[in-house]
Amino acid sequence: MKKSIYRICLTIVCLFAPAGTACAQSIEEARAAYAEGRFMEAAEIARALGTSEGHALAADSLAIHGYYVAPEGERAGLFRRAEELAREAVRLDAANPEAHLQLAHAMGRQAQISGTLKALKEGYAGKVRDAIEEALRLDPKMAAAHVSLAAWHAGVVGAGGFFAALLYGASEKEALAHFDRALELAPQDKAVLFEYALGLLKLDAEENRAKARDLLERATGLPPEDAFERLVHRKAVERLAATGGG
Repeated sequence: MKKSIYRICLTIVCLFAPAGTACAQSIEEARAAYAEGRFMEAAEIARALGTSEGHALAADSLAIHGYYVAPEGERAGLFRRAEELAREAVRLDAANPEAHLQLAHAMGRQAQISGTLKALKEGYAGKVRDAIEEALRLDPKMAAAHVSLAAWHAGVVGAGGFFAALLYGASEKEALAHFDRALELAPQDKAVLFEYALGLLKLDAEENRAKARDLLERATGLPPEDAFERLVHRKAVERLAATGGG
């Protein structure tokens, strides 16, 4: 009830506030929808702002909804739309690291549903890496970009083997270095801990099982702070059980 009253009041304020103020409040409304798990609504509110920040948030919202919530038949369309929004975010402000990261996010999700061979053939691996590296060039302390680049290295090495790693310059050493940097920057981030664990299991499930289990235990021990973290938490609990923990 309180949240409904807040949204009504926010709408009234936006009607009478100066344009710049209304825009700032609307991005907060989009973030509130995202935090509550209303990802499609968050995407629409954020996109309507016409800003790089808004388009990046819209792309993120659609990619998350597509991966975690939407029926399988709707995923491809959502991921394509997320990529379009992310590209527009980059066009609106090429200096926005989040825009480049969300472009990588959307392309990465499309690569996942395309299958390894098709993804490699269409050049997704290189495109995703380039977008993440641009985000890191713009913001070297962006934990989400470090964990994304680490996951990219781990994914290419784990899925493509020696030749794919050689072709794209992926390595276990780089994966671990970026995972460690992400964890250093965000030691209490549930998604960082979860992705680090997944990366270790992709690189060598047997050798890295103990460390991956420790990271998953840390991830599941943190209370979820929003809807996205609740989705990550559920995945982390499932993966922890699969590794013999929990």
